[in-house]
Parts: sequence; C-alpha cells; structure tokens
Amino acid sequence: MTANSTTTRENPQGLDLAPEAPTLRTESLDAVKNDASDAPALDVRGLDIRYADGFHAVKGLAMSFPKRSVTAIIGPSGCGKSTALRAFNRMNELIPGTTTGGEVLFRGVNIYAPGVDPVQVRRWIGMVFQKPNPFPKTIYENIAWGARINGFQGDMDELVESSLVQVALWDEVKDKLKKSAYALSGGQQQRLCIARAIAVRPEIILMDEPTSALDPISTSKIEDLLDELKKRYTIIIVTHNMQQAGRVSDSTAFLLHGELVEYAPTKDLFFNPRDERTESYISGRFG
Repeated sequence: MTANSTTTRENPQGLDLAPEAPTLRTESLDAVKNDASDAPALDVRGLDIRYADGFHAVKGLAMSFPKRSVTAIIGPSGCGKSTALRAFNRMNELIPGTTTGGEVLFRGVNIYAPGVDPVQVRRWIGMVFQKPNPFPKTIYENIAWGARINGFQGDMDELVESSLVQVALWDEVKDKLKKSAYALSGGQQQRLCIARAIAVRPEIILMDEPTSALDPISTSKIEDLLDELKKRYTIIIVTHNMQQAGRVSDSTAFLLHGELVEYAPTKDLFFNPRDERTESYISGRFG
C-alpha cells in the first residue's frame, strides 16, 4: 500500500493551487471530472482492517455515504467505529502494523489503489478528532497554514474569515486573530479545528466523537453547526452518544464486533430497527 505522489495542474475542487500541485493520481482524472451527481460521496466495499497484534477490528464493512448529509456511526466501545472512520482517509496507515483490505471509493477512485497519494486523500477528506488539537500558532495561522502548504494563492484574509464564519466563530475571534489558539475555550478550539479542516476545501469531513471532551453548551454549538455544514460538505461522525446521533444525523450505522449490523435513516433505525441487536443496544440492554 505504498502511495506515490503524482502531480498535475488539474484541480477538480476549484481550489487555487500552485503549479505542480498533487492530484489524487494521474490515471484517475477522468473519473474525478466525470463524477455523477447522484453518486455517493464515499462507497466502502469489503473493508477489512487488522492491527499488528492480529486483532480483526473491521470485518467486511460495506456501505455508501450520501452527499451533503450527516451519517452517524454508533456502537459499543471497541466495535470498530473509529478504526473504520480512520480508514476513510487512510489515517490507520500511521499506526504501525495495521493492514487494510477492500476498497474505499472516493469519486470513483479507490483511495487504496497503487499511486494514490494519502496526503492528497486527507486534503479532500478531512478529519476532526475527539479532543481539540489546534496548532501552537495564532488563530489566523491555524487556518492559513494548511491552505498555504496546499498551494492556496487567493486572498488569505478572505479565506480565514470565511472559514471562521462557516463555523460561527468569526464574531468571537475577529479581534484576536494574532493571539494563540490555546487562549480559546475548548469549544472554541474545536470549532477552530473544524474551520482549519474546511479551509482546504474538502468534500468530506470525518469527525471522531468531536464533542466528547466538551461541555453541554459547546456541544450544542457544534451540533447546530453540523446542520449548516452539511449544506456544503458530507459529514461522517462517530459518536458514543445515541441521543446526539438522533439529533444531528440523517442516517445511522450500527457496528458491533467490527461488523455492520444495520444502516438506515436515523428515524427508522431508532424507532423501527430491523435487527434485534440494534434494538437491544438502543434500549440500553448492552453497550
């Protein structure tokens, strides 16, 4: 699974890139440009993941994620939720000894195919982690740095402002842009991390329990934010909080022991589950 970077001036996202900015891979450009409007944002086929100790964390996962919607992945601790999420932008490769099988198709391209650059994948499929992790830089540079290293050549001030506006943070920090991001509250830091992710204009945002370290007020702000962000982005969120899944998601997937048990519109899964295991988990009989 060695990924080799390729270069091209093609830019399917419309981002102002420097010459020789990397693309997903040269052979995939036709697939990217001819992306059908009704195609899923991400199509996962037979995803299998094992850790170095042999633990089979994800077993034959197959599911598709619709565009511009919020999909929640729920399940008890150790069921493979976060492992699966990290596979959607090849983050598991950063864990020594992890092996991944199957396909994850983004705009018709298997992101695990030879020649696909994982750095480019992570630009198009961003990640927000459980705990806020701003860079040890100013608020402004937290937004600008990622865009800059990805070759952005437009108006950086405008990009910083628009990214912060999208996460409802601009009014709170517009007079503090040169101050350290560490001066912000936990909830503000997490919104800054979301702004940092969208500054490089991804198509998909992955969120791994993004509110578990936050207070109820900050959690509510993040949840309200998701409803706005899904108008522009596809969002996949792992959460241990079933009430949160019910509030924020359009569809919900239930994983158990690394396998997909049920995947349905959220209202159907919560109020009319097809599988007894889903009903038992939702009702609190285990997990």
